[in-house]
Amino acid sequence: MKKFLILCFLVVASAIRKFMMKQDWLYKSLFAPQLAGFRELVGKWKAWRVFEKAKRDCPAYAKFVNDNPGTEVKWHGFVPDLSAIPATEKKNYVLKYPLIERCYFGEFPWKGGLIDESSGSSGKPNNWVRGPAERKEVGRIMQIAMRHLLGDEPVFFLNAFALGPWATGMNVSGFVSDVCLLKSIGPDAAKIITTLKDFGPKYRYIIAGYPPFLKALVDSDEINWSDYNIVAFYGGEGISEAMRDYLGKGFKKVYGSYGASDLEINIAAENDFTIRLRKLILSNASLRARLCKYDGDPIVFQYNPMDYLIETNDEGELIITICRVENVAPKIRYNIRDRGQVIRFSEVAEILEEEGYPVSSLDVGQVAELPILLHFGRADLAVAFYGCKITPNEIEKIVFENRVLAPIVELFALVTNEDEQSNKLLTVALELRPDQVAPDDVEALSREVFEQLAAANQDFRESRKMIPAGLEPRLEFFASRTGPFAGKDIRLKSKYIQETKSH
Repeated sequence: MKKFLILCFLVVASAIRKFMMKQDWLYKSLFAPQLAGFRELVGKWKAWRVFEKAKRDCPAYAKFVNDNPGTEVKWHGFVPDLSAIPATEKKNYVLKYPLIERCYFGEFPWKGGLIDESSGSSGKPNNWVRGPAERKEVGRIMQIAMRHLLGDEPVFFLNAFALGPWATGMNVSGFVSDVCLLKSIGPDAAKIITTLKDFGPKYRYIIAGYPPFLKALVDSDEINWSDYNIVAFYGGEGISEAMRDYLGKGFKKVYGSYGASDLEINIAAENDFTIRLRKLILSNASLRARLCKYDGDPIVFQYNPMDYLIETNDEGELIITICRVENVAPKIRYNIRDRGQVIRFSEVAEILEEEGYPVSSLDVGQVAELPILLHFGRADLAVAFYGCKITPNEIEKIVFENRVLAPIVELFALVTNEDEQSNKLLTVALELRPDQVAPDDVEALSREVFEQLAAANQDFRESRKMIPAGLEPRLEFFASRTGPFAGKDIRLKSKYIQETKSH
């Protein structure tokens, strides 16, 4: 009876929500502070419903459940617990079963369906399928969130994400076209600058793209950025606050969105409150210690717990369930291999108050009391060097805070290899902008960069004591699209970690 009543509630609630989404003010009423616990509970109910439907109607997931005895939802009163369900991931699910078997009833959505690709930055690109109902709902949510951030003033949206079959670019254009004046350009700086010049500074613009491209764009001196009112949206990878400040040369605001081709775009998003919270975490050791379970500089997002159930496993990896039965290919406890944690808004607000930063004092406008997602980056994205781990985020922060490097560097990579005696070597490779040359005193810059890394990374500070003389990590500059950056495809995510063959 309990499950039947919950199912009836979800069917009715789904119809009511679709009606409420037609008006922004009605939809926003779902996020009243008093409903925080209720939103979490509804999200868990919806996740349970997706699990039940998937194991019954999705051929691949039915096989997955059959191959994993004991896969079930446990109940604590009216609260479902999905923790006994094994996580799915690329290796044990996506690569094991054909795409069509991962769809309900083993059928593609032949009318209104869409196939897109991941970038293939970690290997061969994968195909993903999305149906018309899920795309409509995700798009509407994105539109409402964008208006909440920017208001109702007309927007000229320049989509600089890779176009073609790639998931982000294709979906962004589809989602915003109903509420913006859209030009889908792709990652072509010359065309974006030409567009800005052609239409002039009297409009409000959004430019959306990967962070390295946005950085290359604002480095252009072909346009006076201060004349324009431009907000940047980034996705696909994180940025440091040093990078955000650097992008501020060209953009009035810079907001990020968290998502993945494996799941969907815009699962969680930055706003003025989360950016302020991140800056406080980075500057206040006590606050960082109380909020962060893991090492590193997290990006801070908020998300809707009615649409996404986000958990963390024992290894600190995010496990995400999309709580919609409308999605044609269900994603249940999917491990994207990202490190992170979730904290209730009420807990964050209480800690902020105790640390002397009440939410009401942060000057960030209206704050949605939604859960906080702290994202620490890819679980598998780090270089191991003499027993320590070095992440691209740490290097990015140092490079783009450096007054010499920031204006001349377009991209960087951590490159490891071995010499003829099998000694481990580490190079921070820096790709120069097309019109730049390497600075004169590379050795002094190198010492400065790695001293800053040692100050920020305790493990590196200790490990460097073991590095033999002459084998210290070093900076190396490369002309545009040479060395580790040869064959770079601006349509894809950057490869921040590379390994070369031994000598």
